[in-house]
Amino acid sequence: MLFGIGLGMYWLRLSRLTAGKTTAKPCVMFDVRPAAYVIGLLVVALGTTMALPMLMDIYDGNGEWHVFGLSGLITCLTGASIALACANSSGQGLSIQQTFLLTTGVWVILPVFGALPFWFGVTEASAVDGFFEAMSGLTTTGSTVFSGLDQLPRGLLLWRSMLQWFGGIGIIVVAMVFLPELRVGGMQIFRSEAFETMGKILPRAAAISRSISTIYVGLTSVCFFSYLAVGLPGFDALNHALTTVSTGGFSTHDASFGVYQGTPEYVAAVFMLLASLPFVRYVQMVGGSTFAIAKDSQVQAFIKVIIVLVISLTVYRVFVNSDHLEHAFREAVFNVTSILSGTGFASVDYQLWGGFSVTVFFLMGLIGGCAGSTCCSIKIFRFQLLLTSIRMQIRKIHYPNGVFSPQYDGRHVGQDVISSVMAFFVFFFVSLGVLSGLLGLTGLDFVTSVSGAATALANIGPGLGPEIGPAGNFSGLNDIAKWLLAAGMLIGRLELMAVFVLFTTNFWRG
Repeated sequence: MLFGIGLGMYWLRLSRLTAGKTTAKPCVMFDVRPAAYVIGLLVVALGTTMALPMLMDIYDGNGEWHVFGLSGLITCLTGASIALACANSSGQGLSIQQTFLLTTGVWVILPVFGALPFWFGVTEASAVDGFFEAMSGLTTTGSTVFSGLDQLPRGLLLWRSMLQWFGGIGIIVVAMVFLPELRVGGMQIFRSEAFETMGKILPRAAAISRSISTIYVGLTSVCFFSYLAVGLPGFDALNHALTTVSTGGFSTHDASFGVYQGTPEYVAAVFMLLASLPFVRYVQMVGGSTFAIAKDSQVQAFIKVIIVLVISLTVYRVFVNSDHLEHAFREAVFNVTSILSGTGFASVDYQLWGGFSVTVFFLMGLIGGCAGSTCCSIKIFRFQLLLTSIRMQIRKIHYPNGVFSPQYDGRHVGQDVISSVMAFFVFFFVSLGVLSGLLGLTGLDFVTSVSGAATALANIGPGLGPEIGPAGNFSGLNDIAKWLLAAGMLIGRLELMAVFVLFTTNFWRG
Protein backbone atom coordinates (compact mmCIF):
# COMPACT_ATOMS: atom_id res chain seq x y z
CA MET A 1 0.00 0.00 0.00
CA LEU A 2 2.72 2.44 0.96
CA PHE A 3 4.70 1.55 -2.13
CA GLY A 4 1.59 2.19 -4.19
CA ILE A 5 1.35 5.63 -2.59
CA GLY A 6 4.94 6.22 -3.59
CA LEU A 7 4.18 5.20 -7.15
CA GLY A 8 1.18 7.49 -7.14
CA MET A 9 3.35 10.40 -5.98
CA TYR A 10 5.76 9.62 -8.77
CA TRP A 11 3.17 9.51 -11.49
CA LEU A 12 1.47 12.66 -10.27
CA ARG A 13 4.80 14.42 -10.23
CA LEU A 14 5.71 13.10 -13.68
CA SER A 15 2.40 14.11 -15.21
CA ARG A 16 2.67 17.62 -13.75
CA LEU A 17 6.22 18.06 -14.95
CA THR A 18 5.54 16.93 -18.49
CA ALA A 19 2.09 18.45 -18.98
CA GLY A 20 2.02 20.94 -21.82
CA LYS A 21 5.70 20.57 -22.71
CA THR A 22 6.18 19.87 -26.39
CA THR A 23 9.71 21.08 -26.86
CA ALA A 24 12.86 20.99 -24.79
CA LYS A 25 15.66 23.46 -24.70
CA PRO A 26 19.01 22.05 -25.76
CA CYS A 27 21.40 21.59 -22.87
CA VAL A 28 25.14 21.39 -22.80
CA MET A 29 25.47 18.83 -20.04
CA PHE A 30 23.34 15.80 -19.29
CA ASP A 31 21.33 16.48 -16.13
CA VAL A 32 20.61 13.39 -14.06
CA ARG A 33 18.80 15.26 -11.27
CA PRO A 34 15.20 14.92 -12.53
CA ALA A 35 15.62 11.13 -12.77
CA ALA A 36 17.47 10.97 -9.45
CA TYR A 37 14.68 12.95 -7.76
CA VAL A 38 12.06 10.37 -8.76
CA ILE A 39 14.35 7.48 -7.85
CA GLY A 40 14.89 9.04 -4.42
CA LEU A 41 11.12 9.16 -3.84
CA LEU A 42 10.76 5.52 -4.83
CA VAL A 43 13.62 4.52 -2.52
CA VAL A 44 11.80 6.23 0.36
CA ALA A 45 8.60 4.38 -0.58
CA LEU A 46 10.46 1.07 -0.62
CA GLY A 47 11.96 1.79 2.81
CA THR A 48 8.57 2.48 4.37
CA THR A 49 7.25 -0.92 3.23
CA MET A 50 9.94 -2.65 5.30
CA ALA A 51 7.70 -1.90 8.29
CA LEU A 52 5.40 -4.75 7.21
CA PRO A 53 7.92 -7.63 7.52
CA MET A 54 9.24 -5.93 10.68
CA LEU A 55 5.76 -6.13 12.21
CA MET A 56 5.52 -9.75 11.11
CA ASP A 57 8.73 -10.60 12.99
CA ILE A 58 7.54 -8.67 16.06
CA TYR A 59 4.26 -10.61 15.97
CA ASP A 60 6.20 -13.88 15.79
CA GLY A 61 8.46 -12.83 18.66
CA ASN A 62 11.41 -13.05 16.31
CA GLY A 63 14.47 -11.02 17.27
CA GLU A 64 15.16 -10.41 13.58
CA TRP A 65 12.66 -7.53 13.51
CA HIS A 66 15.46 -5.03 14.12
CA VAL A 67 16.98 -6.00 10.74
CA PHE A 68 14.02 -4.49 8.92
CA GLY A 69 13.97 -1.52 11.25
CA LEU A 70 17.60 -0.72 10.49
CA SER A 71 17.24 -1.47 6.77
CA GLY A 72 14.13 0.69 6.51
CA LEU A 73 15.83 3.57 8.31
CA ILE A 74 18.88 3.43 6.03
CA THR A 75 16.71 3.18 2.93
CA CYS A 76 14.40 6.05 3.86
CA LEU A 77 17.21 8.39 4.90
CA THR A 78 19.22 7.67 1.75
CA GLY A 79 16.23 8.07 -0.53
CA ALA A 80 15.19 11.29 1.18
CA SER A 81 18.73 12.65 0.86
CA ILE A 82 18.77 11.90 -2.88
CA ALA A 83 15.34 13.48 -3.40
CA LEU A 84 16.21 16.61 -1.38
CA ALA A 85 19.53 17.01 -3.15
CA CYS A 86 17.78 16.95 -6.52
CA ALA A 87 14.58 18.76 -5.49
CA ASN A 88 15.66 21.96 -7.24
CA SER A 89 15.26 20.11 -10.56
CA SER A 90 11.67 19.05 -9.84
CA GLY A 91 10.32 21.89 -11.98
CA GLN A 92 12.02 20.54 -15.09
CA GLY A 93 10.51 18.16 -17.61
CA LEU A 94 11.95 14.73 -18.32
CA SER A 95 13.77 14.42 -21.63
CA ILE A 96 13.83 11.09 -23.44
CA GLN A 97 17.40 10.49 -22.21
CA GLN A 98 16.37 11.13 -18.63
CA THR A 99 13.41 8.79 -19.06
CA PHE A 100 15.68 5.99 -20.27
CA LEU A 101 17.97 6.65 -17.31
CA LEU A 102 15.03 6.63 -14.92
CA THR A 103 13.62 3.31 -16.10
CA THR A 104 16.97 1.56 -15.78
CA GLY A 105 18.04 3.42 -12.64
CA VAL A 106 14.97 2.32 -10.71
CA TRP A 107 15.71 -1.35 -11.36
CA VAL A 108 19.38 -0.93 -10.43
CA ILE A 109 19.03 1.17 -7.30
CA LEU A 110 16.00 -0.46 -5.67
CA PRO A 111 17.57 -3.96 -5.57
CA VAL A 112 20.55 -2.51 -3.67
CA PHE A 113 18.27 -1.35 -0.87
CA GLY A 114 16.01 -4.37 -1.22
CA ALA A 115 19.05 -6.53 -0.48
CA LEU A 116 19.75 -4.91 2.92
CA PRO A 117 17.58 -7.35 4.93
CA PHE A 118 19.36 -10.25 3.25
CA TRP A 119 22.77 -8.81 4.11
CA PHE A 120 21.94 -7.88 7.70
CA GLY A 121 19.52 -10.71 8.49
CA VAL A 122 19.76 -14.34 9.49
CA THR A 123 20.79 -15.38 5.97
CA GLU A 124 24.00 -13.30 6.33
CA ALA A 125 24.11 -13.23 2.54
CA SER A 126 27.22 -12.08 0.75
CA ALA A 127 27.10 -8.93 -1.35
CA VAL A 128 26.44 -10.85 -4.55
CA ASP A 129 23.90 -13.25 -3.01
CA GLY A 130 21.83 -10.47 -1.43
CA PHE A 131 21.83 -8.40 -4.61
CA PHE A 132 21.05 -11.46 -6.74
CA GLU A 133 18.03 -12.33 -4.57
CA ALA A 134 16.72 -8.76 -4.56
CA MET A 135 17.24 -8.35 -8.32
CA SER A 136 15.53 -11.68 -8.92
CA GLY A 137 12.65 -10.48 -6.77
CA LEU A 138 12.10 -7.03 -8.27
CA THR A 139 12.51 -8.29 -11.84
CA THR A 140 10.08 -11.14 -10.96
CA THR A 141 12.61 -13.69 -12.21
CA GLY A 142 12.21 -16.04 -9.27
CA SER A 143 15.69 -17.60 -9.26
CA THR A 144 16.96 -17.98 -5.70
CA VAL A 145 20.27 -18.51 -3.94
CA PHE A 146 18.65 -19.40 -0.62
CA SER A 147 17.98 -22.90 0.65
CA GLY A 148 16.25 -23.89 3.86
CA LEU A 149 13.32 -21.57 3.09
CA ASP A 150 11.04 -23.55 5.41
CA GLN A 151 13.19 -22.47 8.38
CA LEU A 152 13.66 -18.77 7.50
CA PRO A 153 11.88 -16.09 9.57
CA ARG A 154 8.45 -15.27 8.20
CA GLY A 155 9.37 -11.59 7.90
CA LEU A 156 12.17 -12.42 5.48
CA LEU A 157 9.93 -14.72 3.44
CA LEU A 158 7.29 -12.00 3.29
CA TRP A 159 9.90 -9.48 2.11
CA ARG A 160 10.93 -11.73 -0.76
CA SER A 161 7.30 -12.00 -1.87
CA MET A 162 6.73 -8.25 -1.48
CA LEU A 163 9.72 -7.49 -3.71
CA GLN A 164 8.18 -9.56 -6.48
CA TRP A 165 4.77 -7.97 -6.03
CA PHE A 166 6.30 -4.47 -6.25
CA GLY A 167 8.24 -5.49 -9.36
CA GLY A 168 5.11 -6.87 -10.99
CA ILE A 169 3.07 -3.69 -10.70
CA GLY A 170 6.13 -1.62 -11.57
CA ILE A 171 6.86 -3.42 -14.80
CA ILE A 172 3.22 -3.20 -15.93
CA VAL A 173 3.28 0.58 -15.63
CA VAL A 174 6.68 0.76 -17.34
CA ALA A 175 5.50 -1.48 -20.18
CA MET A 176 2.33 0.52 -20.72
CA VAL A 177 3.63 4.06 -20.27
CA PHE A 178 7.40 4.22 -20.73
CA LEU A 179 8.36 1.57 -23.28
CA PRO A 180 5.72 2.48 -25.90
CA GLU A 181 6.83 6.11 -25.77
CA LEU A 182 10.51 5.10 -25.93
CA ARG A 183 9.81 2.92 -29.00
CA VAL A 184 11.49 -0.10 -27.44
CA GLY A 185 11.24 -3.48 -29.15
CA GLY A 186 8.08 -2.71 -31.12
CA MET A 187 6.19 -1.60 -28.01
CA GLN A 188 5.20 1.61 -29.82
CA ILE A 189 2.40 -0.37 -31.42
CA PHE A 190 0.63 -0.10 -28.06
CA ARG A 191 1.27 3.61 -27.59
CA SER A 192 -2.24 4.92 -28.15
CA GLU A 193 -3.83 1.73 -26.82
CA ALA A 194 -2.06 2.06 -23.48
CA PHE A 195 -3.77 5.39 -22.84
CA GLU A 196 -7.17 4.39 -24.12
CA THR A 197 -10.12 3.25 -22.06
CA MET A 198 -13.57 2.94 -23.63
CA GLY A 199 -12.39 5.07 -26.54
CA LYS A 200 -11.35 7.99 -24.32
CA ILE A 201 -7.77 9.11 -23.93
CA LEU A 202 -6.63 9.14 -20.32
CA PRO A 203 -5.17 12.58 -19.66
CA ARG A 204 -2.37 11.55 -17.34
CA ALA A 205 -0.07 8.63 -16.69
CA ALA A 206 -1.19 8.80 -13.05
CA ALA A 207 -4.70 7.79 -14.13
CA ILE A 208 -3.34 4.65 -15.80
CA SER A 209 -1.28 3.87 -12.72
CA ARG A 210 -4.29 4.17 -10.43
CA SER A 211 -6.50 2.04 -12.66
CA ILE A 212 -3.92 -0.70 -13.06
CA SER A 213 -3.07 -0.65 -9.35
CA THR A 214 -6.73 -1.19 -8.48
CA ILE A 215 -6.97 -4.18 -10.82
CA TYR A 216 -3.65 -5.54 -9.56
CA VAL A 217 -4.65 -5.34 -5.89
CA GLY A 218 -8.06 -6.81 -6.65
CA LEU A 219 -6.63 -9.74 -8.59
CA THR A 220 -4.13 -10.41 -5.78
CA SER A 221 -6.91 -10.36 -3.19
CA VAL A 222 -9.06 -12.82 -5.15
CA CYS A 223 -6.03 -15.08 -5.58
CA PHE A 224 -5.34 -14.94 -1.83
CA PHE A 225 -8.88 -15.98 -0.89
CA SER A 226 -8.87 -18.67 -3.58
CA TYR A 227 -5.73 -20.19 -2.08
CA LEU A 228 -7.35 -20.11 1.35
CA ALA A 229 -10.41 -21.87 -0.06
CA VAL A 230 -8.34 -24.79 -1.36
CA GLY A 231 -6.48 -25.34 1.89
CA LEU A 232 -3.32 -23.20 1.90
CA PRO A 233 -2.44 -21.76 5.33
CA GLY A 234 -2.97 -18.01 5.62
CA PHE A 235 0.71 -17.03 5.45
CA ASP A 236 1.42 -19.30 2.49
CA ALA A 237 -1.74 -18.12 0.74
CA LEU A 238 -0.64 -14.49 1.12
CA ASN A 239 2.91 -15.07 -0.11
CA HIS A 240 1.90 -17.24 -3.02
CA ALA A 241 -0.83 -14.78 -4.03
CA LEU A 242 1.80 -12.01 -4.15
CA THR A 243 4.19 -14.08 -6.25
CA THR A 244 1.53 -15.66 -8.47
CA VAL A 245 -0.10 -12.44 -9.66
CA SER A 246 3.32 -10.85 -10.16
CA THR A 247 4.36 -14.02 -12.09
CA GLY A 248 7.45 -14.02 -9.86
CA GLY A 249 7.62 -17.56 -8.51
CA PHE A 250 9.22 -17.12 -5.08
CA SER A 251 7.84 -19.65 -2.62
CA THR A 252 7.97 -20.15 1.12
CA HIS A 253 9.18 -23.73 0.67
CA ASP A 254 12.26 -25.32 -0.87
CA ALA A 255 9.93 -27.69 -2.72
CA SER A 256 8.17 -24.66 -4.26
CA PHE A 257 4.58 -25.47 -5.22
CA GLY A 258 5.27 -29.18 -4.91
CA VAL A 259 4.08 -28.90 -1.30
CA TYR A 260 0.54 -28.28 -2.57
CA GLN A 261 -0.38 -30.99 -5.03
CA GLY A 262 -3.88 -31.26 -6.44
CA THR A 263 -6.51 -28.53 -6.60
CA PRO A 264 -4.14 -25.68 -5.59
CA GLU A 265 -2.21 -26.32 -8.82
CA TYR A 266 -5.31 -25.59 -10.89
CA VAL A 267 -5.97 -22.42 -8.88
CA ALA A 268 -2.39 -21.26 -9.38
CA ALA A 269 -2.58 -21.99 -13.12
CA VAL A 270 -5.73 -19.86 -13.46
CA PHE A 271 -4.18 -16.83 -11.77
CA MET A 272 -0.84 -17.20 -13.56
CA LEU A 273 -2.85 -17.16 -16.80
CA LEU A 274 -4.85 -14.09 -15.72
CA ALA A 275 -1.66 -12.25 -14.77
CA SER A 276 -0.24 -13.01 -18.21
CA LEU A 277 -2.94 -11.04 -20.01
CA PRO A 278 -2.78 -7.29 -20.81
CA PHE A 279 -3.92 -5.32 -17.77
CA VAL A 280 -5.24 -2.52 -19.96
CA ARG A 281 -7.90 -4.98 -21.11
CA TYR A 282 -9.03 -5.45 -17.51
CA VAL A 283 -9.30 -1.68 -17.17
CA GLN A 284 -11.41 -1.58 -20.33
CA MET A 285 -13.60 -4.44 -19.08
CA VAL A 286 -14.25 -2.65 -15.79
CA GLY A 287 -15.12 0.43 -17.85
CA GLY A 288 -17.78 -1.47 -19.77
CA SER A 289 -15.96 -3.05 -22.72
CA THR A 290 -16.97 -6.61 -21.81
CA PHE A 291 -15.18 -8.47 -24.59
CA ALA A 292 -11.96 -6.43 -24.65
CA ILE A 293 -9.80 -9.41 -23.65
CA ALA A 294 -11.52 -11.94 -25.91
CA LYS A 295 -11.01 -9.72 -28.96
CA ASP A 296 -7.29 -9.15 -28.35
CA SER A 297 -5.31 -11.11 -30.95
CA GLN A 298 -2.30 -11.67 -28.69
CA VAL A 299 -4.58 -13.08 -25.98
CA GLN A 300 -6.09 -15.46 -28.50
CA ALA A 301 -2.64 -16.54 -29.67
CA PHE A 302 -1.42 -16.97 -26.08
CA ILE A 303 -4.37 -19.22 -25.16
CA LYS A 304 -3.85 -21.31 -28.30
CA VAL A 305 -0.16 -21.82 -27.47
CA ILE A 306 -1.05 -22.98 -23.95
CA ILE A 307 -3.68 -25.42 -25.25
CA VAL A 308 -1.30 -26.95 -27.81
CA LEU A 309 1.52 -27.33 -25.29
CA VAL A 310 -0.72 -28.79 -22.57
CA ILE A 311 -2.25 -31.34 -24.94
CA SER A 312 1.17 -32.32 -26.34
CA LEU A 313 2.75 -32.85 -22.92
CA THR A 314 -0.32 -34.63 -21.55
CA VAL A 315 -0.32 -37.10 -24.43
CA TYR A 316 3.44 -37.55 -24.07
CA ARG A 317 3.16 -38.21 -20.33
CA VAL A 318 0.33 -40.70 -20.75
CA PHE A 319 1.78 -42.74 -23.61
CA VAL A 320 5.53 -42.40 -23.00
CA ASN A 321 5.77 -41.99 -19.21
CA SER A 322 2.72 -44.19 -18.49
CA ASP A 323 1.18 -41.53 -16.25
CA HIS A 324 -2.57 -41.51 -15.56
CA LEU A 325 -4.60 -38.91 -17.41
CA GLU A 326 -5.67 -36.52 -14.63
CA HIS A 327 -2.22 -36.32 -13.07
CA ALA A 328 -0.54 -35.87 -16.46
CA PHE A 329 -3.02 -33.15 -17.41
CA ARG A 330 -2.72 -31.32 -14.07
CA GLU A 331 1.07 -31.29 -14.09
CA ALA A 332 1.11 -30.21 -17.73
CA VAL A 333 -1.35 -27.36 -17.09
CA PHE A 334 0.49 -26.10 -14.03
CA ASN A 335 4.06 -26.32 -15.31
CA VAL A 336 3.30 -25.10 -18.84
CA THR A 337 1.48 -22.05 -17.48
CA SER A 338 4.23 -21.47 -14.92
CA ILE A 339 7.11 -21.50 -17.41
CA LEU A 340 5.27 -19.82 -20.30
CA SER A 341 4.18 -16.96 -18.03
CA GLY A 342 7.67 -16.72 -16.55
CA THR A 343 6.38 -17.38 -13.03
CA GLY A 344 8.77 -20.25 -12.39
CA PHE A 345 6.83 -22.24 -9.80
CA ALA A 346 7.72 -25.93 -9.93
CA SER A 347 5.48 -28.72 -8.68
CA VAL A 348 7.67 -31.55 -10.00
CA ASP A 349 11.08 -31.96 -11.60
CA TYR A 350 9.92 -32.02 -15.22
CA GLN A 351 13.47 -32.86 -16.32
CA LEU A 352 12.63 -36.44 -15.31
CA TRP A 353 9.90 -36.59 -17.96
CA GLY A 354 12.41 -37.09 -20.76
CA GLY A 355 14.32 -35.21 -23.45
CA PHE A 356 11.22 -34.09 -25.34
CA SER A 357 9.79 -32.37 -22.29
CA VAL A 358 13.06 -30.67 -21.42
CA THR A 359 13.33 -29.25 -24.94
CA VAL A 360 9.73 -28.04 -24.90
CA PHE A 361 10.14 -26.32 -21.52
CA PHE A 362 13.32 -24.60 -22.64
CA LEU A 363 11.71 -23.27 -25.83
CA MET A 364 8.42 -22.22 -24.21
CA GLY A 365 10.36 -20.12 -21.70
CA LEU A 366 11.53 -17.97 -24.60
CA ILE A 367 7.95 -17.18 -25.68
CA GLY A 368 6.43 -15.37 -22.71
CA GLY A 369 2.98 -13.88 -22.23
CA CYS A 370 1.25 -10.73 -23.45
CA ALA A 371 2.57 -7.19 -23.57
CA GLY A 372 1.27 -5.02 -20.73
CA SER A 373 1.13 -7.92 -18.27
CA THR A 374 3.46 -8.99 -15.47
CA CYS A 375 5.01 -11.52 -17.87
CA CYS A 376 8.47 -11.33 -19.35
CA SER A 377 10.55 -12.97 -22.11
CA ILE A 378 10.09 -12.16 -25.83
CA LYS A 379 6.27 -12.00 -25.64
CA ILE A 380 3.58 -13.27 -27.95
CA PHE A 381 2.99 -10.11 -29.99
CA ARG A 382 6.58 -10.08 -31.29
CA PHE A 383 6.22 -13.61 -32.62
CA GLN A 384 2.95 -12.57 -34.26
CA LEU A 385 4.65 -9.62 -35.95
CA LEU A 386 7.60 -11.82 -36.94
CA LEU A 387 5.29 -14.33 -38.63
CA THR A 388 3.36 -11.49 -40.29
CA SER A 389 6.58 -10.09 -41.68
CA ILE A 390 7.69 -13.51 -42.94
CA ARG A 391 4.36 -14.10 -44.69
CA MET A 392 4.57 -10.68 -46.29
CA GLN A 393 8.07 -11.38 -47.61
CA ILE A 394 6.95 -14.73 -49.02
CA ARG A 395 4.04 -13.05 -50.81
CA LYS A 396 6.43 -10.46 -52.26
CA ILE A 397 8.50 -13.29 -53.72
CA HIS A 398 5.41 -14.78 -55.34
CA TYR A 399 4.07 -11.40 -56.50
CA PRO A 400 7.05 -9.04 -57.02
CA ASN A 401 4.87 -6.15 -58.22
CA GLY A 402 2.35 -6.45 -55.43
CA VAL A 403 1.95 -3.92 -52.63
CA PHE A 404 1.55 -5.54 -49.21
CA SER A 405 0.98 -3.89 -45.86
CA PRO A 406 1.60 -5.80 -42.61
CA GLN A 407 -1.39 -5.94 -40.27
CA TYR A 408 -1.65 -6.56 -36.54
CA ASP A 409 -4.96 -6.91 -34.74
CA GLY A 410 -6.71 -5.34 -37.70
CA ARG A 411 -4.42 -2.29 -37.82
CA HIS A 412 -1.69 -1.27 -40.21
CA VAL A 413 1.80 -1.77 -38.80
CA GLY A 414 4.46 0.74 -39.75
CA GLN A 415 7.92 -0.21 -40.90
CA ASP A 416 9.38 1.33 -37.74
CA VAL A 417 7.51 -1.23 -35.64
CA ILE A 418 8.65 -4.15 -37.79
CA SER A 419 12.26 -2.91 -37.69
CA SER A 420 12.08 -2.48 -33.93
CA VAL A 421 10.78 -6.02 -33.44
CA MET A 422 13.48 -7.48 -35.70
CA ALA A 423 16.12 -5.53 -33.80
CA PHE A 424 14.74 -6.91 -30.54
CA PHE A 425 15.02 -10.52 -31.76
CA VAL A 426 18.62 -9.90 -32.87
CA PHE A 427 19.50 -8.20 -29.57
CA PHE A 428 17.86 -10.97 -27.56
CA PHE A 429 19.61 -13.90 -29.20
CA VAL A 430 22.96 -12.11 -29.44
CA SER A 431 22.66 -11.29 -25.74
CA LEU A 432 21.74 -14.90 -25.04
CA GLY A 433 24.84 -16.12 -26.90
CA VAL A 434 27.17 -13.60 -25.26
CA LEU A 435 25.85 -14.24 -21.74
CA SER A 436 26.02 -18.01 -22.28
CA GLY A 437 29.63 -17.68 -23.42
CA LEU A 438 30.58 -15.52 -20.42
CA LEU A 439 28.95 -17.98 -18.04
CA GLY A 440 30.87 -20.80 -19.72
CA LEU A 441 34.12 -18.90 -19.13
CA THR A 442 33.38 -18.93 -15.39
CA GLY A 443 33.52 -22.72 -15.44
CA LEU A 444 29.85 -23.64 -15.82
CA ASP A 445 28.90 -26.55 -18.07
CA PHE A 446 27.06 -26.02 -21.37
CA VAL A 447 23.53 -26.82 -20.14
CA THR A 448 23.87 -24.66 -17.04
CA SER A 449 25.38 -21.79 -19.03
CA VAL A 450 22.77 -21.72 -21.79
CA SER A 451 19.75 -22.37 -19.58
CA GLY A 452 21.03 -19.94 -16.95
CA ALA A 453 21.42 -17.21 -19.55
CA ALA A 454 17.96 -17.96 -20.93
CA THR A 455 16.26 -17.97 -17.55
CA ALA A 456 17.91 -14.64 -16.63
CA LEU A 457 17.14 -12.80 -19.89
CA ALA A 458 13.62 -14.22 -20.05
CA ASN A 459 13.09 -13.80 -16.27
CA ILE A 460 11.75 -17.34 -15.93
CA GLY A 461 13.22 -18.65 -12.65
CA PRO A 462 14.50 -22.22 -12.86
CA GLY A 463 17.05 -23.28 -15.43
CA LEU A 464 18.01 -26.78 -16.53
CA GLY A 465 20.46 -29.31 -15.17
CA PRO A 466 20.99 -30.81 -11.71
CA GLU A 467 22.22 -27.54 -10.18
CA ILE A 468 19.83 -24.77 -11.30
CA GLY A 469 16.96 -26.94 -12.52
CA PRO A 470 13.46 -26.97 -10.98
CA ALA A 471 14.73 -29.16 -8.12
CA GLY A 472 17.79 -26.99 -7.36
CA ASN A 473 18.78 -23.36 -6.88
CA PHE A 474 21.57 -20.92 -7.82
CA SER A 475 23.49 -20.96 -4.53
CA GLY A 476 26.27 -23.21 -5.85
CA LEU A 477 27.26 -20.92 -8.73
CA ASN A 478 30.42 -18.86 -8.51
CA ASP A 479 30.17 -15.16 -7.68
CA ILE A 480 31.05 -13.94 -11.18
CA ALA A 481 28.28 -16.09 -12.66
CA LYS A 482 25.80 -14.65 -10.17
CA TRP A 483 26.75 -11.06 -11.06
CA LEU A 484 26.39 -11.89 -14.75
CA LEU A 485 22.98 -13.47 -14.20
CA ALA A 486 21.79 -10.50 -12.13
CA ALA A 487 22.80 -8.21 -15.01
CA GLY A 488 20.93 -10.51 -17.40
CA MET A 489 17.76 -10.24 -15.28
CA LEU A 490 17.90 -6.45 -15.46
CA ILE A 491 18.56 -6.37 -19.20
CA GLY A 492 15.79 -8.85 -19.96
CA ARG A 493 13.20 -7.20 -17.71
CA LEU A 494 13.63 -3.79 -19.33
CA GLU A 495 13.38 -5.14 -22.89
CA LEU A 496 17.15 -5.08 -23.59
CA MET A 497 17.47 -1.90 -25.63
CA ALA A 498 16.28 0.34 -22.79
CA VAL A 499 19.45 -0.72 -20.97
CA PHE A 500 21.89 -1.03 -23.88
CA VAL A 501 21.19 2.52 -25.07
CA LEU A 502 22.82 3.81 -21.86
CA PHE A 503 26.16 2.45 -23.06
CA THR A 504 26.22 4.50 -26.27
CA THR A 505 28.23 7.74 -26.38
CA ASN A 506 25.45 9.62 -28.19
CA PHE A 507 23.10 9.03 -25.27
CA TRP A 508 25.23 11.08 -22.87
CA ARG A 509 25.72 14.00 -25.23
CA GLY A 510 23.60 17.06 -24.53
